[in-house]
Amino acid sequence: MAYTPAFDNEPKELFIPALGGFYEHVAQPMAWTIFRVAIGGMLVLEGWPKLMAPMAQVGFVEGLGFHPGWLFSPMLAVMQVFGGLLIALGLFTRPAALANGVMLAITLWYHFAHPYGDAVLTQAGIDALKAGSDLFTPNAMARIADGGAKFLHQVQEKAEQNSLFWTGGAFIFAAFGGGYLSLDRLLFKKQF
Repeated sequence: MAYTPAFDNEPKELFIPALGGFYEHVAQPMAWTIFRVAIGGMLVLEGWPKLMAPMAQVGFVEGLGFHPGWLFSPMLAVMQVFGGLLIALGLFTRPAALANGVMLAITLWYHFAHPYGDAVLTQAGIDALKAGSDLFTPNAMARIADGGAKFLHQVQEKAEQNSLFWTGGAFIFAAFGGGYLSLDRLLFKKQF
């Protein structure tokens, strides 16, 4: 069976055949690179606070069943920051993306298995809020007038959607590598 590229740019297959070269040599390498930098960059941004406080996640990772937490908490931080840098640079892309993809899949599972809940206020809290108080801004009062249910559902949806997006992105790079504009290709002349 012959190899078929993931993105076919054969002029006969395109609506505008003259754009085949542009797609293959400019648009696809640039899009792949921008997406890779976004995935890696977001991992760095999410991991940096964890790297600055490497033991802050001990209880969280142990709650997920990863023992000892003193080992897994800093490992999570290092994997996110340095793995994210590797993905963004396109260096050792596949192993870095696979490791982070597995971690992100666990995060995705966590968001589905442990939702934020239905409210942040009890009925007494809602009544106190409605009675009027200068403790809350008008914007805060609007957000939690129902006890915070609508707001928490929005937060839950965002957590699930973001985790799904970043998990999928990491696994795409684990499967396909860093692409044409990557250090893997520059240094090793092939996808790592």
